[in-house]
Amino acid sequence: MMRQLILEDGTVFVGEGFGSEVETTGEIVFTTGMTGYQEVLTDPSYCGQIVTFTFPLVGNYGINLEDFESIVPAVHGLIVKEYAEHPSNFRNKMSLDQYCKDKGIPGLAGIDTRMLTKKLREVGTMKGKFCSMEANVDEVVAELTNTPLFTNHVERVSTQKPYRSPGRGHRVVLVDFGMKHGILRELTNRKCDVTVVPYNISAKEIFLLAPDGIMLSNGPGDPKDVQVAIEMIKEVVGKVPLFGICLGHQLFALANGGNTSKLKFGHRGANHPVKHLETGKVAITSQNHGYAVETDSIEGTDLEVTHVALNDGTVEGLKHKTYPAFTVQYHPEASPGPEDANYLFDEFMSMMEAQKREGNLQCQNA
Repeated sequence: MMRQLILEDGTVFVGEGFGSEVETTGEIVFTTGMTGYQEVLTDPSYCGQIVTFTFPLVGNYGINLEDFESIVPAVHGLIVKEYAEHPSNFRNKMSLDQYCKDKGIPGLAGIDTRMLTKKLREVGTMKGKFCSMEANVDEVVAELTNTPLFTNHVERVSTQKPYRSPGRGHRVVLVDFGMKHGILRELTNRKCDVTVVPYNISAKEIFLLAPDGIMLSNGPGDPKDVQVAIEMIKEVVGKVPLFGICLGHQLFALANGGNTSKLKFGHRGANHPVKHLETGKVAITSQNHGYAVETDSIEGTDLEVTHVALNDGTVEGLKHKTYPAFTVQYHPEASPGPEDANYLFDEFMSMMEAQKREGNLQCQNA
């Protein structure tokens, strides 16, 4: 079945369809990872986007049951150079094609993904639509031009009700802006007693859970669309140790006087080098974000830049100068290095331990 991708500038790509046959509209982006297509497919941060894979062969190891980052994928479509029809891996349970059919995700294969990626790098991300071969290009372009992308990304992917992942360790409130399951896995591996809560939870509701620490998850879209979370963060900073990832990092910056802006084509992939300014060490990181913290906006705030991207100098990490709170733009729960940034979860554990010791000391001296 042939299918066409029409971009808002009128560019047309024709290829072979796989997965679902539904027509879909989304923001066209690209990811540079050589592996990890299952994690990309199920990462809630790709909500509303049609993802182009720069690596030419996708689907070769199929789909397994261990590597999902969410239960319900929010990606709008996939674009690949070559789709592997016959996956081979000992963990394989189904093909990428079958999974996409089951989940209603359309795919497009056989187009010049290098040309498309170069266009996105030059022009920036743009809207696009998967259409049948009978679709009128001019009509689709007009539709794309006049239809804004939705802005309620976080609302669509966040949990609707709190739920608990019990443990015997630190009590952590994990605010779900589009949480990857890898974050929850890292916390539960450290015996944390985790309560996952919706994105619009209030500071008062968080304090009723008596947390030892607060985790701000990743998520999709523009952080400025999530004002309710920014106000919550303003109220909790300094009262409880805090660790933020990706969208959580951007929200933390906004809550402390920083600013964010949209990148031309974003950072998406599992091979982005990031430098820790204090140690000079470089980590190979997994990233997925279309917005970033503006470097100049941190000047004059209570925040300090801790990490920078070596590709373009983007702010990749922040910490509060006074309070136990830090964030990173990349994904330390991922394993591209394979675990270059995993230590950040241990630092979060140490912050909560220190806060407990200080609290106990104050009680003894009272």
